[in-house]
Amino acid sequence: MPELMQGKCVLVTGPRNKWSIAWHTALALHREGAKLAFSVLGEGEESNLKKLMQEAGIEAPVVQCDASEDAQVAALFTRLDEAFDGKLDGLVHAMAFANSADLRGEFITVSSAGYALAHEVSVYSLVRLSQAARPLLNAAGGGSIVTLSYLGAERVVPNYNIMGVAKAALEATVKYLAYDLGPEKIRVNAVSAGPIKTLSAKGIANFDAMRKQVGDASPLRRPVEADEVGDATLFLLSPLARGISGEVLHVDGGYNVMGMMKQADA
Repeated sequence: MPELMQGKCVLVTGPRNKWSIAWHTALALHREGAKLAFSVLGEGEESNLKKLMQEAGIEAPVVQCDASEDAQVAALFTRLDEAFDGKLDGLVHAMAFANSADLRGEFITVSSAGYALAHEVSVYSLVRLSQAARPLLNAAGGGSIVTLSYLGAERVVPNYNIMGVAKAALEATVKYLAYDLGPEKIRVNAVSAGPIKTLSAKGIANFDAMRKQVGDASPLRRPVEADEVGDATLFLLSPLARGISGEVLHVDGGYNVMGMMKQADA
């Protein structure tokens, strides 16, 4: 059976360590024959990623890029143009950030600077990367862009605060990008993952209790794992999802369909 992504070129942004959803997406893509490239924020992330790549037998360019800087994004896609012979089939947007102080207490206390920072890094980076990727995606005859969201975009999740507001903006951005890029055969979607034990999750108060509560209350009666989210992201990047755009695919064991439930104890 042919590999699902054989001959496809995909940029994966934001892998930080072995727990990252971005890394598990990369493993799924590699398994299905994709040619990969990675972007990371700095030297520490690059060092961690290269160790993981060596263990997994993945050879791919790794580029340091701060996606809030136009010049660095331009340099990233110049490198991709060379590595992928002028085409790109997929882009995984897996970056988000908020000040830890803005993930505690009341949302109403968020500062103007904290609000702007969360949206710049977590939302506008998708727009900036999509702008830069557009010519290479067009050269490939179209492609797929997938970003990562969470249920906090739709419902109030205590201690998620400004990140929930940013994820709501991210999901709206997905829809508008899908509309703009659809005529060019470029699909844009999001995966809304259940609580996953990542490095970022450590900044959310009572995360372990929340993950258990979501797992216990979901139809599948268990938490989801990062590799399950990676496989769903692979699906949206693949030709199997060629008729899907502007969607938010929930990978949370079905938790999003449930009604009112008791909150986990603080």
